[in-house]
Order: sequence, then structure tokens, then C-alpha cells
Amino acid sequence: MDLTLWQYQFRIIMLGDSTVGKSSLLKRYTEDLFLESINQTVGVDFYVHFLEVEPGVRVKLQFWDTAGQERFRSVTRSYYRNSVGGMLVFDMTNQASFDHIKEWHAEVCERVQPQKVLFVLVGQKSDRGDQRERVVSLEEAEKLAGQLGMPYVEASAKTGQNVREAFELLTRRIYQGLLSGEVELQEGWDGVKCAAPRALQLQRASLAQPNTAPKKCCP
Repeated sequence: MDLTLWQYQFRIIMLGDSTVGKSSLLKRYTEDLFLESINQTVGVDFYVHFLEVEPGVRVKLQFWDTAGQERFRSVTRSYYRNSVGGMLVFDMTNQASFDHIKEWHAEVCERVQPQKVLFVLVGQKSDRGDQRERVVSLEEAEKLAGQLGMPYVEASAKTGQNVREAFELLTRRIYQGLLSGEVELQEGWDGVKCAAPRALQLQRASLAQPNTAPKKCCP
């Protein structure tokens, strides 16, 4: 794949409390690495990855990895508005990080208007999920995801389980939102960039056309 060519660029922001594993998820996805000890994010870190969402359609993913500490919140808030995707991450062995997900979600939704951010909820550290350390149940997490209108994935940056699936789920959700018109290109908004806006218009038009094939009559 020629990484210099892309049809779309999506900006995705990583959200959640400090130490839940946002940076570890990104490092696993973009570099296939896991570090037992990783420095806490100060302000915002930046990652890039490329994904082919369908044959011939390449997306450049720009990730903003935000610090979870309150003292950096004023810095990270400035990145909300120019994001089209959000990965809400909690540590399934940490109840407080789960309890704060609604606050993170509400804070982003409040600041991105009139744009829309599409989310995926990720329960991190699933490698510890079968042990007594787990404090957030699958049922609790799925219920919250349903209330917030987003899919839920359990992943482990340590083992790599479901990491790629979580990021690709969010990317494809944004892509489908773009094709359906749920996500719109906006002048001066960097959440989504399109290298060929006319091609997007044609693709939307073809999807909007009703199926004109003759229906077979039932005997």
C-alpha cells in the first residue's frame, strides 16, 4: 500500500481517565508494541496509521492521545472540536474510570456542536478480566454503551486481543457515517478531510438510488 495516498483523513481522539491504557492501545495498534512501563501522556500525543476500509479506499487516521489528568483538561478540550471519532476507554479493573465515562462523553458532545463525534466504548485490560481483579461486568459495560448509543469492545493492549478490531470498528463506523450523510464535510473543520469531494458526492448518490430491478411476482 502506498502510504502517501489516501482518500480520507479522520481525526480520532482518545478519551478516558489517566492510566486506563489509552497510549498502550495506540502503541499496540500503530506499532504492534506493548511496554510494561509507559510514560504518562503530558497534554496530547499524536499518532498516525493507515487503513483500507474497502478495496481502493484508504483512510489516514490521525489519533490525538489525550492526558487523563484534570490539570491537562484545558489543553485536551481544545482538540475535541476537530475530531470526528472518539474512543472512550476505561480500565475494567478500575470502577472509577468506568463511572467517569459518562462525564467524558458529555464533555465532548457539549463542545463539538454543531459537528458530530462517533464513539466506541472500550473496556481495557481484558487479559485481567477472568481474574478477581475485574470490577466492571460485561453486562454493566454493554448497558452503558447501549445508553450512549455506541458499540462496546473488550480489549487488551498487553495481549493484542481485539485492539485492531476496536480501531477498525470505529473507523468503519465513521466511514459509513460519511457515506450516509450522518457525518458532513465542513469548511474549516478538520475532523474529516476528503481528497476527492466530488467522488464522495457520486458515491452517496449511487447509494441513495432505489433498487430499480424488477420484482418477481409470487405465484
